[in-house]
Amino acid sequence: MQPSSLSSAVLAAVQGAVGRRTAEVEVREADIVLERPRNRDHGDWATNAAMRFAKRVGTSPRELADEVAAELATIDGIAKAEVAGPGFINLTLAAGAAGELARTIVEAGDAYGAGESLKDVKINLEFVSANPTGPIHMGGTRWAAVGDSLGRVLERQGALVTREYYFNDHGAQIDRFAKSLVAAFRGEPTPEEGYGGAYIAEIAKRVDDGYDGDLLDLDDADLQETFRERGVQLMFEEIKRDLHDFGVDFDVFFHEHQVQSDGSVQRAIDVLRERGHVFEEDGALWLRTTTFGDDRDRVIVRSNGAPAYFSGDLGYYQNKRERGFEQNIIMLGADHHGYVGRMMAMCAAFGDTPHEHLEILIGQMVNLLREGKPVRMSKRAGTVVTMEDLVDAVGVDAARYALVRSSADTPLDIDLELLTQRTNDNPVYYVQYAHARMSAVARNAVAAGVDRSEFQPELLSHETESALLGALADFPRVLAQAAELREPHRVARFAEELAGLYHRWYDATRVAPQGDEEVTALHRTRLWLNDAAGQVLRTALATVGVSAPERM
Repeated sequence: MQPSSLSSAVLAAVQGAVGRRTAEVEVREADIVLERPRNRDHGDWATNAAMRFAKRVGTSPRELADEVAAELATIDGIAKAEVAGPGFINLTLAAGAAGELARTIVEAGDAYGAGESLKDVKINLEFVSANPTGPIHMGGTRWAAVGDSLGRVLERQGALVTREYYFNDHGAQIDRFAKSLVAAFRGEPTPEEGYGGAYIAEIAKRVDDGYDGDLLDLDDADLQETFRERGVQLMFEEIKRDLHDFGVDFDVFFHEHQVQSDGSVQRAIDVLRERGHVFEEDGALWLRTTTFGDDRDRVIVRSNGAPAYFSGDLGYYQNKRERGFEQNIIMLGADHHGYVGRMMAMCAAFGDTPHEHLEILIGQMVNLLREGKPVRMSKRAGTVVTMEDLVDAVGVDAARYALVRSSADTPLDIDLELLTQRTNDNPVYYVQYAHARMSAVARNAVAAGVDRSEFQPELLSHETESALLGALADFPRVLAQAAELREPHRVARFAEELAGLYHRWYDATRVAPQGDEEVTALHRTRLWLNDAAGQVLRTALATVGVSAPERM
């Protein structure tokens, strides 16, 4: 019995018990929550549904739970339905019903676990968006891993995800970048507040090598503009290449200047003016964001007629809504906490719902350690460690997994030495080795004459099989919750839990016969379970952008 079938059975039982008391209380599918008990002695699943509805129908939680449990106990596939504590219902599945899941998973393939909670919802997912002034540093690298994984999680729930990179090729930082390139070209020291590191000299040389003519013939203004234009292009090509090599590809690269040139800003101002939220004061144009909880109103157009930076945010949001995105998620670094209030106020001013039509996720810093000491120096960037440095040190899989396995809103310490070790202390090795072991078991079983021609799920009665099946059954819920909470690290942690349960099952049971032992139905049935575990672990790893090797 799959969790979806069990959920439907619980829903029907609760609806019946509630309906016998009143017709005024509606019990919906979303009201039924099944969870895995921490103590497996308490059963395979637990629900607090009776506790949620008892007061509303004028009875005690225990009384309502007793009635629901009694009905559930009569259903095929449910071995026990017991009431515990103040009104929890603990459910134990019959061995055959639980074991049937192995065949379901194998036959479903990578479709197992997918949901429809976001079916056809158009989501714009903006992440990384680093200025093209240097290689991607560790903050951007973390967002690359987390953002791409989140996109995969949302797609597993049926969402239509557009991965977008907001490309800023203008402004003060770009000017400092161009000045740094010019200084490197001339052999001069790095300007104050400029960019250092070997990559600046590399790009300056490439600009010079690719220029048709002599750069020394240009005046200062033209030289600055040439290095700005060509330098930004070269730097951004490098950024895109690094991202691609990291397994991250974007659908849209949106240029900041586009919102001004295509009229998005003016259309946004017109919409907000019509809604009564734009006003003029001291010759400037303002948005009254304090109406929606911001700490102060925000300038849109300065008194000198120049657009304020905030006007770009208005135009960009308007542009996304015009492109039909129902949900817009922006992933920002820890230094952008103060940005959230004004953006949510802007969202509300448009008549949208903050944290629904617009979400802002804030990520925390990453610290790299080697032998317990911080790693600070980059071979190219000088003072920061880049995506390229991390990948060179530990590889793409280890880097992505290490960055995505922890909640993005907490600071993260990464031990580079640990990630290069082939031991169970290395989380990515631990999980990938489990998949390699699953593949080896399948190969060895086939070589011993074991196939999947027979399946008797009731034979999967060993305690390690019950625990392994329970985790496999939980995978759809994990994926759904990861999408709902925007937390792809839940999938990585699930993979680690599944790997541990599989290793324990492997130590306790046999899929292939030993010696002269004959192949039995139990061997064949266990091959189904082995392959089901392999399928789910493969899907989990793919969801966080990590490979599932068949040999290690």
